[in-house]
Amino acid sequence: MTDLAHPDRLAKVEAMRAAGLDPYPPRGVQAQPIAEVQDGGGTTEEPGPLIGETVTIAGRLMGLRDFGKLIFAPVLDRTGRMQAGLQKKELTDWWPQRKHLDGGDQVAVTGELGRTQKGELTVWAREVKLLAKAVAPPPEKWHGLVDVEQRYRRRYVDLWAHEGVREVFVARSRILSLSRRFLEERGFLEVETPTLHPIFGGATARPFTTHHNALGADLFLRIAPELYLKRLIVGGLERVFEVARNFRNEGLSTRHNPEFTMLELYQAQADYRHMMELMEALVEHLAAELHGATKAEFRGETYDLKAPFARRSYAELFGEHNGCEVHDEDAVRARAAELELQVDPELGYWHLAGQVFDHTVEPHLKGPVFVTDYPVPICPLAKVHPEDPRFAERFELFIAGMEIANAFTELNDPAEQERRFAEQVASKDPETPGEVDVDYVQALEYGMPPAGGLGIGVDRLAMILTNQDSIRDVLLFPAMRPQHSHDDEPEAT
Repeated sequence: MTDLAHPDRLAKVEAMRAAGLDPYPPRGVQAQPIAEVQDGGGTTEEPGPLIGETVTIAGRLMGLRDFGKLIFAPVLDRTGRMQAGLQKKELTDWWPQRKHLDGGDQVAVTGELGRTQKGELTVWAREVKLLAKAVAPPPEKWHGLVDVEQRYRRRYVDLWAHEGVREVFVARSRILSLSRRFLEERGFLEVETPTLHPIFGGATARPFTTHHNALGADLFLRIAPELYLKRLIVGGLERVFEVARNFRNEGLSTRHNPEFTMLELYQAQADYRHMMELMEALVEHLAAELHGATKAEFRGETYDLKAPFARRSYAELFGEHNGCEVHDEDAVRARAAELELQVDPELGYWHLAGQVFDHTVEPHLKGPVFVTDYPVPICPLAKVHPEDPRFAERFELFIAGMEIANAFTELNDPAEQERRFAEQVASKDPETPGEVDVDYVQALEYGMPPAGGLGIGVDRLAMILTNQDSIRDVLLFPAMRPQHSHDDEPEAT
């Protein structure tokens, strides 16, 4: 046992076993969801149909208020919390076993639904069953855990000990289910593509590397599913999406986790303009379904998520916040020096320009706003804008200064794609793919129709729609340092 197990509770386990009682019985019970029981109870003025009926509830025992011959015990299940009333006169044979119970235990209570003298809905127990003994006591008050980091490490406690946490993850689940339904109603097909990639591509990031013994080959955990999904467009599926777990071997912050969820989709006969319309319609739909309105509160501000969203070009914003044109290399380098940005010169000019944009423009993008038409050198998978070949048909959606989505009019010229891949490989950026994805180029040689693609950061969108300040608060099990490490967690920025 770990040091969390309390000696008094361990002693109760042994006492139960000595008395022939199983503290961990092999079978559960057929219980009614607490929310349904509460609905069936009605009100004090208008009693519901379950008043006076026998019901069974099961869940975590949240405490015990012992008045001698009467104990009140709140029980929490996935749908809600309600009180059980344990009376000695109704539980004569069982009554000595009450001493085996503690807050945190898993229990089932069967009895008549009624009310206390003060009108509180209560299950008056005729049978109490211990389903699992909790040998680790729950925190008396959640802020009693000195290190808030323990909320993330022990999410299995956080979910029932900290008010509101469970609702966040229920809402996150709804975001995914609503998004799936939204896309399926528009003819999209959900697919699954490989997580282990022989070549990492579809985004610029540092990958996690592993080795497949049978193949004798190094493989990479995917940083994006993009190139496989576009192969399916070549294959004629035309509208596909994937809820993809992606992996990037990078730092931790309030908006970054090394594994994260992307909703990525591709549509034949579409472009980035169609993707803007789809994205803003989806966000508006999710807000309305979750909140009953299109406004969302996040970090103390109100965001109106009703379509259409504002649209601003990358070049316009860059010039507005830096006083120079993004293609004016000398001026941009001077601006970077003024900002004291430390950027490895081997990463090239466009990495530097991107850092200037990140530092000077992104914090002001309250949004929701689409930033459109990015410089071609930072868009290796996007079509060139037909009216200005210096820019590509790409947008990013920003809300509260965070990038929420990224989209392109997809490049489908195989020769141009091969040339851009080669430029990436030739660059000295250590985070770019180390070889040209020849198979993807070959797929394009068979002809990919005009298409639009969109990638949505589910975790960040969930942060905004559930008003959670950190990405850790919308991930059930965020990445953490090993517990044996005495180093501080990296600062969240």
